[in-house]
Order: sequence, then C-alpha cells, then structure tokens
Amino acid sequence: MNRHEFIDMARENIAHVEAGNTPSQSDDVYRVPVANYLDPARWQREVNLFRRLPLMLALGGELREPGSYKAMTVMETPVLMTRGSDGAISAFVNSCSHRGAVVVPDGSGVARRFACPYHNWTYNGSGELVGVTDREFFGDIDIACLGLTPLPCAERAGLVFVVLTPGTPIDIDDYLCGYDQLLDYFGFGDWQLISQKSIEGPNWKVAYDGYLDFYHLPFLHRATFGTEISNKPIYRAWGPHQRMTSPDPRLLALRDVPEDEWDLDVMCGGVWTIFPHISFAGNHSGGLVSQLFPGTSPGSSTTIQSYFVADEPTEAERTDAEHRAAFFEMVVRTEDYYTGIRLQRALAAAAKSEVLFGRNEGGGQLFHQLLDRYLDEDANGTS
Repeated sequence: MNRHEFIDMARENIAHVEAGNTPSQSDDVYRVPVANYLDPARWQREVNLFRRLPLMLALGGELREPGSYKAMTVMETPVLMTRGSDGAISAFVNSCSHRGAVVVPDGSGVARRFACPYHNWTYNGSGELVGVTDREFFGDIDIACLGLTPLPCAERAGLVFVVLTPGTPIDIDDYLCGYDQLLDYFGFGDWQLISQKSIEGPNWKVAYDGYLDFYHLPFLHRATFGTEISNKPIYRAWGPHQRMTSPDPRLLALRDVPEDEWDLDVMCGGVWTIFPHISFAGNHSGGLVSQLFPGTSPGSSTTIQSYFVADEPTEAERTDAEHRAAFFEMVVRTEDYYTGIRLQRALAAAAKSEVLFGRNEGGGQLFHQLLDRYLDEDANGTS
C-alpha cells in the first residue's frame, strides 16, 4: 500500500480548500463529437476494446475460499471464475466442450465439480473435463483437450480481472500503473456482498461520464445527497484510471497532526474508477462497486451495482447496508440513468455536433482522450 501517495493527495486537497474550494483545471474546454455516442461502427470498436482489456469482474471476497466460484454473463459472454486449492484464481468461458451449453448458471457458491445440465459432462474447478456420460458409447475423444476454454485473468488488490477473449496477453501490473498499490488499502479480498442489482442505462460512455463528474451534484442530486459534497472536482490519474474527490474541509484538522498519524480512512474518500468500466465509492469498511458494460446497441448499457461490507455484519449492520444499497440504486436509476437515457435520445436529434467538457471536467476529458487513443491503437494494430 502506498501511504505516501495518500498523504500527497491529502496535501493537494487541503491546498484546494485553503485556496477557496477550487477545482482541478485542465488547459482548455474539450469537445467530443456527438457521433461518438451514436455511431454503430464506433460502438462496435468499443465493444471489441472491452473484449481485449482486463475487466474487473469480481472482488476476491466473492471467491473467498478454495472451491468457490462465480458465474456471470458479461456482454453476452458466459464467464466462470474459480479459486483453486492453491488459492489462485482461474477463469473460463462457461461453455461445455460437448455442444456449447452453459455449464454453471449465473451466481456463486462452492463446488468441487460442475456438471453440464444438457448431457452431464463434468468439469473440475481447474476447468478439466473429468466425466463424460456413457463414455464407452460416445466415441474416440481426448478428454485432456476438451476442458473449459481458459480466459486470461489476474488478481490484484483483492480484485479479479478477466479478459473476455481467449489467448489475449495480459500484463495486469503494466495496465494498473501502480493504482493497485492504493486500492490495496480497501481490503477488497475480504469484503462480503450485501446486495447486487442490475440497472439498464444509456450509452456506456454517457453513463461513465457521470461517474467522473461532480459538477452535476447540487443540481441533479439536490433532493438526495448533492448538496453534501462540493462539486469542485479534484482529479488524479494512474494511466487511464482515476480518483475523483473534492475539497474536503475535514482534512484541515490533519494539519495539526504529524503526517505519520494521518488517518487513512479520512483520506481515502471520493470516487475511484478503473478504466474502462468500474466505479467505487466507500472506505475500508465497505462501499458501492459499479460494473458498467456496453449493452446490445449503442444506446444501451448495463450496470451491475453491488454493495459490500468488510466484516461479518450484525443484523442491524446488514439492515443498514441494505438500506444504503437501496438508496444508491434509487439515485442511479431515477436520477443519473433517468437523465442519461433522455440525454441519449436528445443527442440522437442531431441538434448539436459536439458535447463539451469544461476545464473543471478534466476527468471526462482524460477518459475520452484515452479511449480515442486505445481505439486508434486497435485500428493501427499497435496495442
């Protein structure tokens, strides 16, 4: 864990408070073509990009013990993640080698074997085919070559990353750019799931723009929580990944305390995003994790919104966490995505050719700049 960088960010935040609650400032206003949110060809390139980048699909706490598994459908790809007896994570395309049926229904649990519901071909937690029904009648096959198809995966900072395209190289340390050294503080590997909901939204970039935006808080969220947080964002980036916070007067109290005694929990607030699709808000005791994926068309997306706690909750703590989860679902569904879906429709009217990101919206600027860069690298074969 990089405590020094937490302290450096706290110093930066204090400087913004002392300067009169000023935001971060980019060099200029940034313009994004409206077509980027609408064009089917570009959207398909973005979907292809999602299929080759490491996606954060699970918290280590969801696969806590050897033999635990999580199955989920990601952009129409069935994925199975397992934790082996050695503690290592594996990931597979959740599709039987016999006739392609989904082997494990979406969900999680603990199991030593997975039996395909179609013909009962059976696999172990390492994805190996270990049982063929009526094998003596089936014919000559080499079961050693008929295991589940592995997907590249890695675990860092208690987060499980998977690439949806088999055989794609993965260098997770290079991709995270040291960001995991800060995320490690939260202890995601020990967190426990309280609530999980799926929310349909607008184009995935419209949705992600909102996760990188405090500018809208006192307006769109004025009836919920928007007046409790300054809308003057402060951004810091690690490669394509970003943390967004805002001037926090509570940090002024740290000035009278030796830096080696500064409370990390006071310093870790804000919104932490992992490119291209994750938003997290909380502290070491738990919080909200949002996994955003493109939908089945340029105008749609799906967000899996999960609320976690770090320790086994009491009944009262569980009830409180469930209420918090329900609140956040309501805010995203009825405020953020309600607005975003209508924004998407308005963009399609072609009244404007560009949307604007102000100098105070540097997080959105960086996101779109880096997304364009990734797409260009894909097109040029240089990624």
